[in-house]
Amino acid sequence: MRPLMRNFALVVAVALGLGGCGKEIGDACVTAADCDPNGERSCDISQKEGYCTIQGCDFSTCPDEAACIRFFTGGFSNKTCENSPDECSLDELCDLNKRCVARSSEVRFCMRTCSDDSDCRDGYECRDIAKMKAHGGEPVLAPGSTVDDSSPKFCASAPSTL
Repeated sequence: MRPLMRNFALVVAVALGLGGCGKEIGDACVTAADCDPNGERSCDISQKEGYCTIQGCDFSTCPDEAACIRFFTGGFSNKTCENSPDECSLDELCDLNKRCVARSSEVRFCMRTCSDDSDCRDGYECRDIAKMKAHGGEPVLAPGSTVDDSSPKFCASAPSTL
């Protein structure tokens, strides 16, 4: 009976070890436990089939397969910052579309990096600068850096085409 108990304990330990690996940023999920049983990653269920992510990141805090991306919630018809980000007030940022947006509306997520759409799951697009301007999101870069064509691209839910 003892060898049977030892084998059972070994099977349970292996199963727990394999289940504890978690998924990578950008993988499908239903709950946060699907992404990381230790609770370091969350599941954004507002995205198609869920999206494993880390919320509240900064330019150097995402895993290797991801970049920190900021989004601005809400609609804005604020003044533009065409000439300089300094045209925005202290409680605003200048977004990629050259509009001043409230700093308080910024949310950040680790998002899977990509080179083109084929690097992303079905229903997702690889956002370059043009798609970022059209559909949202922009990389959070080191202080003093500017978003340009060499900035990380990321996988995000493609807009529905009805």
